[in-house]
Amino acid sequence: MTREHTKTVKIGDRIIGGGNPVLIQSMTNTRTEDVKATVAQIKELTAAGCEIIRCTVPALEAAKAISEIKKQITIPLVADIHFDYKMAIAAIENGADKIRINPGNIGGRDKVEAVVKAARERNIPIRVGVNSGSLEKELVEKYHGVTAEGIVESALDKVHMIEDLDYQNLVISIKSSDVMMCVRAHELLAGQTDYPLHVGITESGTIISGNIKSAIGLALILNQGIGDTIRVSLTGDPVEEIKSAKLILRTLGLRKGGIEVVSCPTCGRTKIDLIGLANQVETLAAGYSLDIKVAVMGCAVNGPGEAKEADIGIAGGIGEGLLIKKGEIIKKVPEDKLLAVLKEELDNWQE
Repeated sequence: MTREHTKTVKIGDRIIGGGNPVLIQSMTNTRTEDVKATVAQIKELTAAGCEIIRCTVPALEAAKAISEIKKQITIPLVADIHFDYKMAIAAIENGADKIRINPGNIGGRDKVEAVVKAARERNIPIRVGVNSGSLEKELVEKYHGVTAEGIVESALDKVHMIEDLDYQNLVISIKSSDVMMCVRAHELLAGQTDYPLHVGITESGTIISGNIKSAIGLALILNQGIGDTIRVSLTGDPVEEIKSAKLILRTLGLRKGGIEVVSCPTCGRTKIDLIGLANQVETLAAGYSLDIKVAVMGCAVNGPGEAKEADIGIAGGIGEGLLIKKGEIIKKVPEDKLLAVLKEELDNWQE
């Protein structure tokens, strides 16, 4: 089932599924009951482009904090629940826009039924989440190990449990740190359900390894038309998750807006500090919503040609560079003025 044909699910004032844009999520790493710190991080993530935020709710204090947090933020809040069904109910009562549970670890059917009853009363979506690391023993034995087939069966079993309680306001999430297993699981699941899917590679690692694994996995899944909302899970500042998610979606043509910066890898011909300049340009570009391409090139071999293919570009020389706009050389600029000149061009950019 491709994203154009999945069910629509409303999370706060956002909608996923049914061909709506793929939304970007992240998760706070503050103590949720620390309202000031949690709100500050959510606002920072929102400014970076986060569209749905998830907070852990391990205790009643965290659940109660949701109501105060909600007053101070502008994006939907998802409560992440494990083990204690009472926390799910408390989170719903305190205004969570969605809850994430694994029905297999919050108790028996009666506990799941109590959570579904609370969700139904407020029409709150439930994200049914299953990770490869928590796969049931009987499914591990059935499939002779942790497999994509086992993950999918586990998730659908839990979905059917909630459907049997006459509730269908659901989102499904199946994750694995094994990239290709995760891809295969999503391919299998998409053929068996029309619920919207939250996609991510769990426990993917630190900034470098996590970005590579997430980019490969998410690209292989999203490019098949699978997936309605995503999270890039990184061990680090969650703002980096948003930056990566935006770039993945833009690269796949699933998101427009925001400057695309291209730069050469440098070589012995480079006569300016291109590495430093490229990083400065990327930081500068993050502050604009312009849907354009900016090139930062280091020498006269490929630089002018590559820069001409961009909307605006810099081609380095010896301590200076050419400013190229829409294929035309505009002027020669000293190296220490290149960034300022580029900023002036972006500030006054007209399509």
